Amino acid sequence: MTELSGDSGARQRLSERLAAELAADSVDIIGMERLSGGAIQENWAVDLKVQGGKSAGALSAVLRTDSPTGVAVSLSRAQEYQLLSAAWRAGVTVPEPLVCVTDKSVIGKEFCLMRRVAGTALGQKITRDLSLGGDREALTERMGREMARIHSMTPETHSFDFLPDPPTDAAGAELATMCAFLDAMDRPRPVLDWTIRWLERNRPDPAEIVLAHHDFRTGNYMIDADGLTAILDWEFAGWSDRHEDIGWFHAMCWRFSGRDKPAGGIGSRAAFLRGYEDESGVKVDPLKTYYWEVYAHFRWAVIALQQGDRYLVGGERTLDLGLTGRRPAEMELELLRMTAPAGESS
Repeated sequence: MTELSGDSGARQRLSERLAAELAADSVDIIGMERLSGGAIQENWAVDLKVQGGKSAGALSAVLRTDSPTGVAVSLSRAQEYQLLSAAWRAGVTVPEPLVCVTDKSVIGKEFCLMRRVAGTALGQKITRDLSLGGDREALTERMGREMARIHSMTPETHSFDFLPDPPTDAAGAELATMCAFLDAMDRPRPVLDWTIRWLERNRPDPAEIVLAHHDFRTGNYMIDADGLTAILDWEFAGWSDRHEDIGWFHAMCWRFSGRDKPAGGIGSRAAFLRGYEDESGVKVDPLKTYYWEVYAHFRWAVIALQQGDRYLVGGERTLDLGLTGRRPAEMELELLRMTAPAGESS
């Protein structure tokens, strides 16, 4: 896709389509800038002037569309938009969904538009800059409550026809999916093979299935000086065990500069669990959480290998993808630490 900011034809088509979608007399694009981050998708800050209709006035939004290459398990923008809309209705703190367009003739790809929120999502900044987020234990508890609201959506309360059927054994299904990706790469990774064996031997019993965000972590939510402003990036969401999301949020790989703060590098496990259990009424199992933390590092190693292939094989030459391709070695070191036989961990 031609860079939107410099393609007058695409901007005109976008203006006209947004006017139709917003039931406005006209929509003028005042400004448009590509946002940093977003290794899987492109995000654009868009400033609009809307004439007529319910959205009349200045509208600050984010346009989200596909990157040149992606990863196999990512949902489409239209599918992600449906999940974002469901989360909005469930009371989760997400950007307000505004428009979804699947007609690729507008800008060359399908896209969705959401209201822009204030704050930063940069993991290193969030974990280092304590002037952000307000009281950190209160923020951590809030994150637990937000996750619990996501998990309030179940196969009994919600239906998404684009998601696979809910698994009877989430741990088994998730492991099989990651192993299939690893097998397709056909390259030796002995530590990952060791980890697969550990995950097979320690797999928990099947548990209740809920809607999992699948990427609920520091780096995928925004905070300002006062606290949480939005939970982002719903492209991996699907049915799973609630402990998968809990383990992912607590994994060392997503703590950034706050390695001594187990809950996302921002606070304590106790604060997160207090928020989660108070909101959900469900007691979290620490053994299951540990299993899913191990799985989190395994999964991130596989995804990082895929991201590296986007750089090396797919030709998407961005620094972020190139550096991500080096992450598997870090994950392997953490996996060896976490799965070492009793008395042999360092």
